[in-house]
Amino acid sequence: MQIPKIKKIVEKTLNQNKAVNIVSINLKGKTSIADYMVIASGTSSRHIQSLSEILLKELQKNGVYKCKMEGRTSHDWKLIDAIDIIIHIFHPEKRKFYDLEKMWSEPIAKDRLSV
Repeated sequence: MQIPKIKKIVEKTLNQNKAVNIVSINLKGKTSIADYMVIASGTSSRHIQSLSEILLKELQKNGVYKCKMEGRTSHDWKLIDAIDIIIHIFHPEKRKFYDLEKMWSEPIAKDRLSV
């Protein structure tokens, strides 16, 4: 499946399930770990857990089978590795603390680019 289609599925699923402040960051030219990072917030630990489970099922339903989840025991953060797209689902306070949007949105000098 093409990366833009997967990204659209991720964004749509998060939006339909009431994720808050969904942001997509293009990682092309910044790292080789993925092409995009999607960051969203849940309103509670239960909501974060549900969002991650629903998203995994939706990706599998659409043919993306090799997804992995990190943070299964965490109450305030989940990461889904959808191969070329990394999805972070945070509790708002944790999201603010880590501020991944700022870190990954800033341009990276070519001579400092690394994995």
